Amino acid sequence: MNHTKYRPFPGLDMPQRKWPNNRITKAPTWCSVDLRDGNQALEMPMIPIRKLAFFRFLVEIGFKEIEVGFPASSDTEFKFTRELIEGSLIPDDVCIQVLTQSRDHIIERTFESLRGVKRAIVHLYNSTSPVQREVVFGKSRDEIIELAVSGARQVCALADGMGPERFTFEYSPESFSQTEPEYAAQICNAVLDVWKDRKVIINLPFTVETATPNIHADQIEYMCARLQGHKNITVSLHAHNDRGTAVAATELGLLAGASRVEGTLFGNGERTGNADIVTLAMNLHSQGIDPGLDFSHIDNIIEVYEKSTGMTVHRRHPYAGDLVYTAFSGSHQDAIRKGMKRMEDAPAPLWQVPSLPIDPCDVGRSYDPIIRVNSQSGGSAMAYMLERHYGMNVPKRMARDFGPVAFAASDTFRKELLSDDVYDLFGQTYINIAAPFELVTYNEKINGNTVIAAVVNHNGVGRDITGEGNGLLDAFCHAITDAFGIELEIRDYSEHSLEHGKKSRAITYIEMTVNGIVTFGAGVSSNITTSSMRAAVSAINRSFVANNRTCTA
Repeated sequence: MNHTKYRPFPGLDMPQRKWPNNRITKAPTWCSVDLRDGNQALEMPMIPIRKLAFFRFLVEIGFKEIEVGFPASSDTEFKFTRELIEGSLIPDDVCIQVLTQSRDHIIERTFESLRGVKRAIVHLYNSTSPVQREVVFGKSRDEIIELAVSGARQVCALADGMGPERFTFEYSPESFSQTEPEYAAQICNAVLDVWKDRKVIINLPFTVETATPNIHADQIEYMCARLQGHKNITVSLHAHNDRGTAVAATELGLLAGASRVEGTLFGNGERTGNADIVTLAMNLHSQGIDPGLDFSHIDNIIEVYEKSTGMTVHRRHPYAGDLVYTAFSGSHQDAIRKGMKRMEDAPAPLWQVPSLPIDPCDVGRSYDPIIRVNSQSGGSAMAYMLERHYGMNVPKRMARDFGPVAFAASDTFRKELLSDDVYDLFGQTYINIAAPFELVTYNEKINGNTVIAAVVNHNGVGRDITGEGNGLLDAFCHAITDAFGIELEIRDYSEHSLEHGKKSRAITYIEMTVNGIVTFGAGVSSNITTSSMRAAVSAINRSFVANNRTCTA
């Protein structure tokens, strides 16, 4: 990797720049270029019927400006534009956009495709950067300006012949990002001189992303200050993603004075793609700004997009990936669990859940997959899943004890644990464990203290035991100690109902020490007393099994 053949992109000397102190307070005008910039980037471009379905899909999302193609580039593109117009398939509140190079025959063919259109944006462009001027065209600065101006004049003439009120004109100095700023302003103003008193969009494309987003913002602010009649025109952005910062560059460009954005769903486009409108719009949504586009059913949008383009949405794609509302690491899981619990217990007008910048419900996702379990997860993840799916309120220390058990299972089988897996594993580990000890029957009497008489199987051999204590569990622990010489102490105890109604079951969780070693157990029964006794037996059994000990008493 020979880095010496590259040089840093030069910045602008703008000590009085204003954009860093600005704020985005409303959504820009969105223009989808999926059907042109996105479509021409596909290995297999959309067939007309699929392209029409995608157009309708973009309308449903809420786009009011849609670039439908480059009509002069092929018969397919031309016919698609004609199909939209002749079939009256363009809603009255939607304006189509078509792209044309600044070349006479291409401009003429473009206007042929637009006959009968109610409203359209004619997007004229030519390349302006030094490398394009010198390497591709072999033309001087003045010759490139004349090319743009000539095209602008022809656009005016053809529009006047079809009804100028139908058209908005757009000009792009292609490769603006690499063009000398003063020359970019000069050529844009030359076009504006031709289009004066017209409705005009000046689109400033980051055709090749060559600098950090702050330099892009400086370029936009510089242009906004130098465009003639700036109050009567719209400054638009069209960022590519060569450096992976198209979204950031676009947002900073809006701070710098632009008010319109061209981009594609999920950033599909030439080379490394365009600015991703899904991310841009959802970024606004997360700041309390109405983006003006509907992504409330993101899974449906992904399905249509992938079917239409043959592309796939990355599982970690912002807002849309199927893993972006999912936490596997323990600390994140614990924070999300607590945040979700607080939102449920005390609903608040503002979303405040750690590690989740937006409510997954906003994009049509459920809460179920937010916390998932693998070998990197924490005990709180298991507790969350058991609570969410099975109504089990596992105590914190018990959940912490369960964590390594679940991690080991995930690691051993090299897979994520689903909620059913976690439930089954918890049951196998803690609930109603019946060996080496098994509670067969018990009776209690209250005579000041509680007295218990029980039958316990130990390694398959029945034994009568008795004990006395402050409550049934205390009496049972004394009975076990007296009969088997095992020292028991209950450290924590909790219980709750698992279901509602006459057939509801109770679950009891116990933390205790067995011969000085902390262990946990759980019991389930339709009788709350029986569930507590089973929990104690489970904890004792786990102590012997987990520590490879035997009881010979």
